[in-house]
Amino acid sequence: VQGVGFRPYIYRLAVEQRLAGFVHNRPDGVAVEVEGPREALDGFMFRVVRELPPLARVSACEVSEIEPRGENGFRIVQSGEEGRPAVHIPPDTATCPQCLAELFDPSDRRYRYPFINCTNCGPRLTIITGIPYDRTNTSMQAFPLCDRCRREYEDPRDRRFHAEPNACPVCGPALSLLDEQGREIPCTDPVEKTLELLKAGLVVAVKGLGGFHLCVDASNSEAVLRLRNRKFREEKPLAIMVRDLASARRLAWVSPEEERLLGGGERPI
Repeated sequence: VQGVGFRPYIYRLAVEQRLAGFVHNRPDGVAVEVEGPREALDGFMFRVVRELPPLARVSACEVSEIEPRGENGFRIVQSGEEGRPAVHIPPDTATCPQCLAELFDPSDRRYRYPFINCTNCGPRLTIITGIPYDRTNTSMQAFPLCDRCRREYEDPRDRRFHAEPNACPVCGPALSLLDEQGREIPCTDPVEKTLELLKAGLVVAVKGLGGFHLCVDASNSEAVLRLRNRKFREEKPLAIMVRDLASARRLAWVSPEEERLLGGGERPI
């Protein structure tokens, strides 16, 4: 329930049910206090485990009654420290359809920004440095949010409400291309330059979430052999990256189960 937009989900659900209270992360999960009319509370409890965010998985839910505090409104409060660490941070998840649409929209401010994400997708496990899952406990703490990203992050109606890796070209990390000595290669577009190097037969290490992809042009037998020799991998198959399912089908038979996996949130793995 951490790293999946669960607190924003609880916030919106409580507001819809006109309940007061708060939600916060804890090392052992997420704690929620709600107060209001019994009918609204029952409606909240009925919906809370039935309308989960796409990435959320609830392993246990404990409910107890306490005296009303007389709260006004519902809010997300600072994470607590009580409880033994017991949460399961989800793995990195493939870019969702909404983010992909923005990524390739020339009018969008995140057009071709490779680190695009929202509460429904993007990095999770590979960026955390501790729990609970808050931005201060991730590698993104080194990138303060710009004003526009901050507004998204703080707006309960926004898809990036409390999306901890939220960033844009103004405030987030940027791509760079380095040579084998670690020196930056001057270029206006690291992606276009990388494509040139791959087409020229070079081996390129692409740093991704949790590790590196060693890439070559799969249609260049000399480049593939060079990679095999460097990895001492004479016969074991190498993974082939494709743009989409249509490209995969041109190379192999894709079963319905494989199609589901290749199109699902697990596809970075």
